[in-house]
Amino acid sequence: MRPYSGIWPVAPTPFTGDGALDLDGMRRVLDLMIDQGVDGICVLANFSEQFLISDAERETLTRLCLEHVSGRVPVIVTISHFASEIVVQRARHAKDLGAAVVMMMAPYHGALLKGTPEQTFEQFARVGEVGIPIMLQDAPLSGVDLPVPLLARMAREIEMLKLFKIECPGTATKLRGLIEAGGDAIEGPFDGEEAITLLADLDAGATGSMTSALIPDQIKPVITHHLAGDRDAAKAAYARVLPTINHENRQCGFRAAKEAMVAGGVIKSAFCRHPIPPLPRSTRDELLDHLRPLDPLILTWGK
Repeated sequence: MRPYSGIWPVAPTPFTGDGALDLDGMRRVLDLMIDQGVDGICVLANFSEQFLISDAERETLTRLCLEHVSGRVPVIVTISHFASEIVVQRARHAKDLGAAVVMMMAPYHGALLKGTPEQTFEQFARVGEVGIPIMLQDAPLSGVDLPVPLLARMAREIEMLKLFKIECPGTATKLRGLIEAGGDAIEGPFDGEEAITLLADLDAGATGSMTSALIPDQIKPVITHHLAGDRDAAKAAYARVLPTINHENRQCGFRAAKEAMVAGGVIKSAFCRHPIPPLPRSTRDELLDHLRPLDPLILTWGK
């Protein structure tokens, strides 16, 4: 068993109907996720709408989340930025407030500004000097190619780089190659993308998944069964939830969890800041239609 495993979902950021941070709603989101049985929580990630949040709001949310969770589960704070100095500052801030891990993507800005392999290595090495475990997020959003030999070298040579969230095309193949090349330096091989390729990724050696906060209570048994060596039970559990995961991943994105939380009385508004459009009513209704037979906690927690 590797040191990091289980389900570590991303917490959505709730807003009021006029677009302000809903801080009480944020606390309720965190409490729901803990009651869902998560093994850890990630905040300020892309599914937290981090690209729509100001620096001041980021600081407020980091402090609020870590203080409210108060050690009940480990918290990962996302710190990605193109500027290495800012990433290091965010890492120090997260560590000082009690984060267990920081997550970061390779340095990029837009479609054309991308760090070279050596610059990517250097940015992660600088954060490593802060002395907090790092999760590297390998996602298409960055547009940065991170080949297995580079990732394995980073894992071996940067002591604090311990976890890898792989969510690129061919995730299972990349995970298998990374685990083989990196060995014991890969302490937390995870997948993402709402667990849409979870079974194949577990077969490839993943020990955890960073999903959304929609149905972690329903997805966790897939991981638990697989890690216990019962692939048939994992396969059955996965088949049960896959239609919902597919609808979330292909039709809704990060809006799904917020709409379900409104339906379940967790938060008051599913508002997303412009230019993100609201989820179409028909898509929301289809989401709830997928969810109800699963009886997930998200639909009953706040009622």
